[in-house]
Amino acid sequence: MISQFFVLSQRGDNIVFRDYRGEIQKGSTEIFFRKVKFWKEDGQEEAPPVFNLDGVNYFHVKVVGLFFVATTRVNVSPSLVLELLQRIARVIKDYLGILNEESLRKNFVLVYELLDEVIDFGYVQTTSTEMLKSYVFNEPIVVEDARLQYSALFMQGTKRMPGTAVTKSVVANDPTGRRREEIFVDLIEKISITFSSSGYILTSEIDGTIQMKSYLTGNPEIRLALNDDLTIGRGGRSVFDYRSSSGTGAVILDDCNFHESVHLDSFEMDKTLSLVPPDGEFTVMNYRLTQEFKPPFRVNTLIEETGALKAEVIIKVRAEFSSSITANTIMVQMPLPKYTTRASFELEPGAIGQTTNFKEANRRLEWGLKKIVGGSEHTLRAKLTFSPESHGNITKESGPVSMTFTIPMYNASRLQVKYLQIAKKSGTYNPYRWVRYVTQANSYVARI
Repeated sequence: MISQFFVLSQRGDNIVFRDYRGEIQKGSTEIFFRKVKFWKEDGQEEAPPVFNLDGVNYFHVKVVGLFFVATTRVNVSPSLVLELLQRIARVIKDYLGILNEESLRKNFVLVYELLDEVIDFGYVQTTSTEMLKSYVFNEPIVVEDARLQYSALFMQGTKRMPGTAVTKSVVANDPTGRRREEIFVDLIEKISITFSSSGYILTSEIDGTIQMKSYLTGNPEIRLALNDDLTIGRGGRSVFDYRSSSGTGAVILDDCNFHESVHLDSFEMDKTLSLVPPDGEFTVMNYRLTQEFKPPFRVNTLIEETGALKAEVIIKVRAEFSSSITANTIMVQMPLPKYTTRASFELEPGAIGQTTNFKEANRRLEWGLKKIVGGSEHTLRAKLTFSPESHGNITKESGPVSMTFTIPMYNASRLQVKYLQIAKKSGTYNPYRWVRYVTQANSYVARI
């Protein structure tokens, strides 16, 4: 049971607000935003997703830069409320097509109509996009997404995926008045790797998701085929009691779970999932892998003292994937000793699209790269100046180096979607072959 739900912009502007029970004092949105923006408790730089302030429990998730927040005075399950906030964001995105501040402001009538059906007096009724279609009647106002990426990357033979196809509303029609019959598949992996100071892998893990977004009418049954040599379960033994057919090179997942609509009748035999996709975006399968895999990047760091109050840091990043693949939005961060007063940077000759920064407030070095082509190596040199106050071992008080990135059309687990087949053919279905592979950094850390 929740008392309030609201959505705030990065600036703290109140975009959407619903008070379901009238139990929380006025100004809760401002109280929340001030607390999150200036959070300095428990030595953390960012506020946790759940915290209590003056008897009010605040739950929040950040989606595309927007704060989705719920408040309550009663003791409720944090995981339940956080999952609810994620599902509300997904439902709104399904109906608006694009989730950002502009689309929320232009479609506030539709958003409030959705919220009134999803939550009644603080109690959740449904978060199903398909079920809500019977109760929601407002049409979305289409908003262009200036942040669309990858549109030029998905070329399959002579057919190319339309740039806006995956960002349209589930209730909107084609400009010609005819509904587009399409379904899209994303395979997204978030990897966590910890390197030792000598470059060896200490821990590695992949959290993967197969997501679909369906615009098909009539709820046709579809079949999704995965690798033939897929094995689920540690020690090469599957929880379904089958084994890899190819032996070496098999894709071995530790565990997985499936959407409620997925049928596993033929999964043991031919690694095929059968399902009737609901409208909108949903997760077909979650999986986890802790077996050793090839990391996409190697990070090496060297720190040398160059004087009584000076030191030099050298960070090298090498892309270990194919030259036909490009990683984007790379950010490398490194905590520096608390007595660091200044940092000057030297980039490699001809460096384009790279930025450097020294955050004085928290003594952090930041190195941003717009893109990295596979097989390339990039180097940053930072000259540090320290205050005269006493200090200890510079190496021990620096790092570890952390890295975030996104790599389209790359997946470290080698899990693949072989084909997607609609059981009953229809002339209205538009068979664009769209499977997007995306790898992101969940926790990519190199010790010094």
